[in-house]
Amino acid sequence: MKKIGLLLACLALCLPVLAKKKPPRRPHILGIAGVTILVSDVTEARKFYLKLIDPDHSCDYCQAAPPPYLFLPSGQRITFEKVPVPAPANLLAQVSFLTEDLEAFKRYFDFNKVDFNEVRKKHSKEIIRLELTDPEGHRVSITDSYHLANAEDVNAGLPPSNPSNPVRIIHAGFVVKNRESVNRLFVNEFGFRPYWHGGMTEERDDWVAMQVPEGTDWVEYMLNISPTADKHTLGVMNHISLGVPDIHAIADQIAKAGIKVSEQPKIGRDGKWQLNIYDADQTRIEFMEFTPVQRPCCSDFTGPHPGPKQ
Repeated sequence: MKKIGLLLACLALCLPVLAKKKPPRRPHILGIAGVTILVSDVTEARKFYLKLIDPDHSCDYCQAAPPPYLFLPSGQRITFEKVPVPAPANLLAQVSFLTEDLEAFKRYFDFNKVDFNEVRKKHSKEIIRLELTDPEGHRVSITDSYHLANAEDVNAGLPPSNPSNPVRIIHAGFVVKNRESVNRLFVNEFGFRPYWHGGMTEERDDWVAMQVPEGTDWVEYMLNISPTADKHTLGVMNHISLGVPDIHAIADQIAKAGIKVSEQPKIGRDGKWQLNIYDADQTRIEFMEFTPVQRPCCSDFTGPHPGPKQ
């Protein structure tokens, strides 16, 4: 009887532990799947960005009704939406990240009690992405390669603009007021890791690059921005970056495509060649070479550099 009592006591202690659900592994985040940019004229914005992505493209309207998005040769997607009234301060409306298992990410969010919305295909139960916001209101989403190419508003047969052109989105930047607050999503839940940090001077960080855990793309925290910053400044800060192998070659191609280049290529504080272009709504498109040509200021890189096929 004594042994039976000990066994029952052991079971009483062990069963709750055995019954406890094992935490699901966070699915991989492979890189940036795409971005959504708010614009005043969707049709004109699409034409402008097409010239940036594929300067040799000779047909603006090869489709009867051009869709409000573009695919890059990388498979990434830039979507254009009409600016609402009143216009928000941040015209970079959403950054989407790529995973290999969307359903597993849903289970991961559910287990960790992360608030998110399921976006489904029209008249279907099929989930195409999971949308959520960080503590400062930046909209992000998670999708996979299948649903990125086969969402309800996408013609699955639409080819990338030019497979021979290696341009791809390597990062997206947005104004951050409190770095620790935003890290609660990007670090604690998503597992982002430091890539580089620096500033206009050595004394403080103005930019913090946080890299996806299983890839080379990153988000850039734009720090120390005045709460009364004007539209131009906010357009500079809330931006996307397109990686290219040769900044001078892309500058020449863009100029030949008829786009006015108001700035010249320069080496940034991170040691990489870059060139800034602005759309009609003053959102900055930063072209950046994939790898640095000199040692960066302020800190060393702590993660792998992107490349044209990553």
